[in-house]
Amino acid sequence: MLEIPTMAQMVAQGKTPDILFWVGCAGSFDERAQKITRDICKILQHVGISYAVLGTEESCTGDPAKRAGNEFLFQMQAMMNIEVLNGYEVKKIVTGCPHCFNTIKNEYPGLGGNYEVIHHTQLIQQLIDEGKLKAEGGESFKGRRITYHDPCYLGRGNDVYEAPRRSLEILDADLVELKRCKSNGLCCGAGGAQMFKEPEKGNKEVNMERMDDILQSQAKVVAAGCPFCMTMLSDGVKHSEKEGEIQVLDIAEITVRANGL
Repeated sequence: MLEIPTMAQMVAQGKTPDILFWVGCAGSFDERAQKITRDICKILQHVGISYAVLGTEESCTGDPAKRAGNEFLFQMQAMMNIEVLNGYEVKKIVTGCPHCFNTIKNEYPGLGGNYEVIHHTQLIQQLIDEGKLKAEGGESFKGRRITYHDPCYLGRGNDVYEAPRRSLEILDADLVELKRCKSNGLCCGAGGAQMFKEPEKGNKEVNMERMDDILQSQAKVVAAGCPFCMTMLSDGVKHSEKEGEIQVLDIAEITVRANGL
């Protein structure tokens, strides 16, 4: 079992972690996303980065409330989180969710929360560049066709396109791009709080349209970097004729498997 320290425990021991890992709601409560959370922790521990989580002191960033138009609720949630983060004098945050990444990085500074915020795919790419992660692939991904789906709040929202791709480039795999990618990428269907509602009648579900792109690519592995995208893409696979033939994996999961962690 992974021993994951909390900020409260670290402070009690007189220690200051290098990074706060912001787990996020999905990474905390969604069973599928919890696996990604554990793999991010495995990576941090493998390379010897001192880190901690907030645990029960972490609350929703307020992203769903803000995207749904409830600015009052967003600011309440944000201010509570900022008070906790500033209380621990947090300087650097890594997130497993582009929605959390975008909100803390771009929305919190205006409310008094100024931190260095990086997405876990950026951290993984940095660790590969430093030689701390090899991600050679072994037999797990050798020769397999892999494509990457750009999360909206990571790609178009924050111009992070290369880090996830560079994390995959050293795999001994056949990497292909979706026809709609990077700045022309197609949303998985979960953005703007759409994750929590049913699609409008008469419209083709966005995740199924994205699934059409994936099928055209003939990829056997879809790399993701967002728990919302993971849910929508996995659901798309389940409702396609290729169920059982296509895997949806987070970059962190691919990295852990490639490094035998």
